[in-house]
Amino acid sequence: MTKLWLLAARCLMVMVILTAPSQAVIVGAEQSAEYQALLTGKRLALIVNQSSRVGDQHLVDYLLSEGHEIVRVLAPEHGFRGNVGAGERIDDSVDSRTGIPIMSLYGAHKKPTPAMLADIDYVIVDLQDVGTRFYTYLSTLHYAIEAAAEQRIPLLVLDRPNPNGGFIDGPVLEPEFRSFVGMHEIPLLHGMTLGELALMIVGEGWVNAAEHADVQVINMRDYQRQQRYSLPIPPSPNLPNAQAVQLYPSLCLFEATAMSIGRGTEFPFQVLGHHQVHLGDFSFTPRSLPTSAPTPKLQDQLLHGIDLRNSAIAGFDLSLLISAHAAFKAANLNFFTSPDFMDKLSGTNKLRLAIEAGLSVEQIRAQWQPQLDEFKHLRQRYLLYPD
Repeated sequence: MTKLWLLAARCLMVMVILTAPSQAVIVGAEQSAEYQALLTGKRLALIVNQSSRVGDQHLVDYLLSEGHEIVRVLAPEHGFRGNVGAGERIDDSVDSRTGIPIMSLYGAHKKPTPAMLADIDYVIVDLQDVGTRFYTYLSTLHYAIEAAAEQRIPLLVLDRPNPNGGFIDGPVLEPEFRSFVGMHEIPLLHGMTLGELALMIVGEGWVNAAEHADVQVINMRDYQRQQRYSLPIPPSPNLPNAQAVQLYPSLCLFEATAMSIGRGTEFPFQVLGHHQVHLGDFSFTPRSLPTSAPTPKLQDQLLHGIDLRNSAIAGFDLSLLISAHAAFKAANLNFFTSPDFMDKLSGTNKLRLAIEAGLSVEQIRAQWQPQLDEFKHLRQRYLLYPD
């Protein structure tokens, strides 16, 4: 067995202690009494996707049934119905179910244009985030706040749980590495909801025209940050279940390496593998899957590696990256095949350089601890729920 496989086997025995919820979370969208009056007689633009539900009903259908006027839907990455793969362009269209125009925020424009908001009285954002800086719904929220502020339009965030909310970890983004997969000087795992982050974005002046921003958040009820929360609807095609969401913070950085994380299989973000460096005895073959992975890395090749579908890994596990890099170095193969993307995902080049220099988990974590401590102090101003 390789060192990485032994590491994964040990992780199976790790017990992740999470506070069990005393009762079901009531998300912001389900608190209709808190926002119905705000929207009466208003022309609405919704930034939503398949996760935007009020019980068993999509938020769009619910608001229409309540007599509200939805002028258009603005679609983030993965599309309005959540059936478009990561990084794929979203085109403007019309929703076949309602006839409402859909305009893309993941194509020619990532920020709502003045034309998109010209006849709008209220912008509503209801997206299920997963708690990592590089998951792009946070960047979409940023641009929505900025565009609404510039046009003097109020914006309403219907808050949802952070399924990785119990963790604050990883490097804090350095401004020179800012991109759409990391726009804010926050850690890789920030432990906040989109509602809380919206308040932080405005409060810290991270958007143009922040002084004109009118952002309201509809809080959840019975939400505890440390509780285990399994998402009722997959937030994107390659995060199909709670295990993928839990592993996502640790495995997403592998996107910038030679290794596959299971795109093109039935278990994306739940495995690691390669065709030349065999990290374990588990094997899989990525295939083209039109709705989630049209051209996956190492397509149609038999890969060998490790199966993490039953792993208890949670938070940000650095040891996986360090061990995999060591295995590639021993085989004289390049591990970081896209170093620039690695640095964008990390929010810094220090993590990649530290791994290449052979630093230990403890040495690397010590590098970002002062910035983490500063962030933990800063976030206290914007928290809506107890830690």
